[in-house]
Amino acid sequence: MRDFSYHAPASLAEAHSLLAQYGDAARLMAGGTALTVMLKQSLVQADHLVSLQRIPGLRRIHLQSDGLHIGALARLRDVETSPLVKEHAPLLAEVYRQVATVRIRNQATVGGGIVHADPAQDPPPALLVLDARLRLVSRAGQREVPVREFFLDYYETALRPGEVLTEVIVPLQTKHARAIYLRYTPRTQDDYPTVSVAALARVERGVCREMRVALGAAAPTALRITAVEEALRGKRVSQAAVRRAAALVAEQVSPLEDFRGSADYKRDMAVVFTRRALEGVLGLG
Repeated sequence: MRDFSYHAPASLAEAHSLLAQYGDAARLMAGGTALTVMLKQSLVQADHLVSLQRIPGLRRIHLQSDGLHIGALARLRDVETSPLVKEHAPLLAEVYRQVATVRIRNQATVGGGIVHADPAQDPPPALLVLDARLRLVSRAGQREVPVREFFLDYYETALRPGEVLTEVIVPLQTKHARAIYLRYTPRTQDDYPTVSVAALARVERGVCREMRVALGAAAPTALRITAVEEALRGKRVSQAAVRRAAALVAEQVSPLEDFRGSADYKRDMAVVFTRRALEGVLGLG
């Protein structure tokens, strides 16, 4: 690991000043669980690390009229155990419970994981089906970006130079909707999944009125699978309809081959686990 200067600003304004001063030579650090590894492996370089840890207010989880607000510095364990999250976005609490180990979850942050943008991470599919938004703040002001527009490519996001992700805004989980998250890990449970699926559905009198599906580890970014959603929305719930909809996934994903499996294997597992997720949220499991 190369030498670097460490900065610990006490305010967002100070962090923005440091980013403006050092430009491309600076990198933000939240929990540091991923960044430290990448620095050690020389996958990224930085002359200046700007830690966000001393900035007040970025770890708060609270409820507002537009949804649940989760601070970017909230630890994964905070989300997993938060009574507010369990009540208003139970899918998120369940997803964050399954990430890595308790030791990692006590250090890693919500915002750091999102900006890291590894397509195999657990939270993005759930954030996609919950229609979450991200608040990005720079010296020039702030903007909100839907999660589905944030992930651009493998480890690439819509974050602009000088911007800081400050919080995640999650609309309250739809009343009477069921949600599920499934992950397939042929190695160990604390590993990244080979494929993962989040699904949310609302069924009325045997008809699917609402359907959202997203996959992780199946493409260079986490994906909303709108083809599956459209195939089931407004249709009567049945095993045959679910099988037909799940089969559409094979043409929607573009998995990367790695030590967790070949592209063809991951594509097959994407179809299988999508079918299982759909059966679960539609009450067919």
